[in-house]
Amino acid sequence: MFMDEQATKRLSTMARTLPIGSARAEAPAKTTRLRDLLQSPALAFIMEAHNGLSAKIVEEAGFEGVWASGLSMSAALGVRDSNEASWTQVLEMLEFMADATAIPILVDGDTGYGNFNNVRRLVRKLCQRGIAGVCIEDKLFPKTNSFIGENQPLADVDEFCGRIKAGKDSQSDDDFQLVARVEALIAGWGMDEALRRAEAYQRAGADAVLIHSKRETADEITDFCASWGARAPVVIVPTMYHRTPTQAFREAGVSMVIWANHNMRAAVTAMRQVSRAIKESESLTAVEGEITPVREVFELTGQAELAAAEARYLAAGGGYRAILLAASRGTALGPLTERRPKCMIDVRGEPLLQRLIRTLNKSGLRDVTVVRGYCKEAIALAGIEAVDNDRYDETGEAASLACAEGRLYGPCLISYGDILFRRHLLDGLLAADGDIVTVVDARRRTDSSRAPDRAVDWVRCSRPFTGSYLDDERVTLEAIWSDSAGADDAHGEFIGLTRLSAEGAAEVRAELDAMVKDGTLDKADLPELFARLIGRGVAVDVLYVTGHWLDVDDAFDLASLRNLV
Repeated sequence: MFMDEQATKRLSTMARTLPIGSARAEAPAKTTRLRDLLQSPALAFIMEAHNGLSAKIVEEAGFEGVWASGLSMSAALGVRDSNEASWTQVLEMLEFMADATAIPILVDGDTGYGNFNNVRRLVRKLCQRGIAGVCIEDKLFPKTNSFIGENQPLADVDEFCGRIKAGKDSQSDDDFQLVARVEALIAGWGMDEALRRAEAYQRAGADAVLIHSKRETADEITDFCASWGARAPVVIVPTMYHRTPTQAFREAGVSMVIWANHNMRAAVTAMRQVSRAIKESESLTAVEGEITPVREVFELTGQAELAAAEARYLAAGGGYRAILLAASRGTALGPLTERRPKCMIDVRGEPLLQRLIRTLNKSGLRDVTVVRGYCKEAIALAGIEAVDNDRYDETGEAASLACAEGRLYGPCLISYGDILFRRHLLDGLLAADGDIVTVVDARRRTDSSRAPDRAVDWVRCSRPFTGSYLDDERVTLEAIWSDSAGADDAHGEFIGLTRLSAEGAAEVRAELDAMVKDGTLDKADLPELFARLIGRGVAVDVLYVTGHWLDVDDAFDLASLRNLV
């Protein structure tokens, strides 16, 4: 439709790198794709973004390009759209946006941040960062937003043409697009001046012109297009004349529509509503079910790719991260836990939790997250990452695990924070097959040292433990329940130690999210979580053991632990 000497060149010699971990086949360069969007006879649409996350959302929605809005980026930084954000700050944001997406980005370059010299440096830096194009406007630096005030001064035509020529001469990619934004209609200088300027800018080398208007109807835009014809692609920003049917733009011959600031404005609305609701209710209850789950944020930011990379590049044990649930007090231990949680009780001169972490470290697990709650300040151990369940006194183990959902990616180990086990047990678990593998003690625990009325987490499996050296038949979990008796129907005891693959972690995250939605998360324990998983057909494999572990729930357990360790 708008052909020049470069229009037949379909692939750029400078193909851009896709986001880390992308499995996409090699595609035309982003610059080439933006050029094709502008030159296509079909009307193209690009959507505003102002940081890496919003750019990902634009791509996820199916848009073919991103408009990196100067107004939105400035607002996100909390400053005015008057070049108060420096061009290097904008450039840093653009780098995150380009790395996060595989679609082309057209940057709102304001006036080019100065004269021809600033423009040529800007274009070089944009090309280096994989940006597909820049739009510069024929106003003076520092700029004033087009919707503020009347009769804004415009740049001298010849001086602005110099900016365009400098930008085109400085691009390192032949398909990099420079769009010249004509502000004559905004400034009240009339249609003849708008056409005169657009013609001059095209002759200076602009790949397209953006004609801007702040009227509530599109009359000025359609009149411009009728007079302009097909001399170069026309880009519009229908923020003010948003009621105009899109078909009118097609009929007028517009090449590209920019939806210019709506993600930023939507974010402001949503953040105000949520902040006010939380302030008024002093609770998250009213909003938690209405906002995006944390899991989706992690998915948008590529957490799964990092987990896959860790599994590929880290050593066997080091490829796993451990999540230790240590939020409860342990009231059955009485005064021993008045000022510290039970995971920090002393076991022969060392906190119980420290002993557990040392066992993990010996098997190569050094990425350890501890979910704290009661007396959380007492859990201050070196080499751990802490997340807090501040509602520990009214929630259970599943809610504590959900607090660490940001760590629940890739190969993971989940453990209670009040158990100890021999290292060979852990090594066997890490080597076991299956996406979700939990440890079951095949002994029926009827120790006289245990309080007779204390509930045990019993399990029934696809078959009982045989003890045969040659027995390697797969065992899966079929039922799990908590009971002070119940041993007669059980094949063993759930000890609170589970290994997850990346796929298994995804299943657990999905179940936690489902529990949030149906209101069951707060009171659920880990056995209930596993019961739900097997209830919807998720395979949970079992590793049978016969002892070689201890847990601490009461004074009887603590005495046994101190005698044996």
